[in-house]
Amino acid sequence: MPTIHVNVVTPDGKVYDGDVDMVSVRTVEGELGILPRHIPLVAPLTVGAVRLKKGSTVEKVAVSGGFVEVRPDQVTILAEAAELPSAIDVDRARQAKERAEQRLNAVQKDGIDQKRAELALKRAINRLDVTGK
Repeated sequence: MPTIHVNVVTPDGKVYDGDVDMVSVRTVEGELGILPRHIPLVAPLTVGAVRLKKGSTVEKVAVSGGFVEVRPDQVTILAEAAELPSAIDVDRARQAKERAEQRLNAVQKDGIDQKRAELALKRAINRLDVTGK
């Protein structure tokens, strides 16, 4: 069965590099499943988990925005931030979630602070979801 090479890269360096059977990402337009020999495309990503399927195992990477570039034999994810589950501090993510929820309850509706708090909450929830906790 053919595979597709995946690179997940942040400004701090490479987070993932390997061959997989399928990649699933969350773009601003919705979920996108990528198999080997997919047509070329570039799409903006939103906060979400990148799922990397290899055989019967699925690895996840928490991604906070960026872009996905797809070629028939390679997928490159240029992320603002990305973390493997093993690199996520669960306690810190829970604390970030609580702080974001408190800020959401305290901010004026429809303000910039509300949008920032909502984004922080999405990132914290995504990190917790990727770890499975």
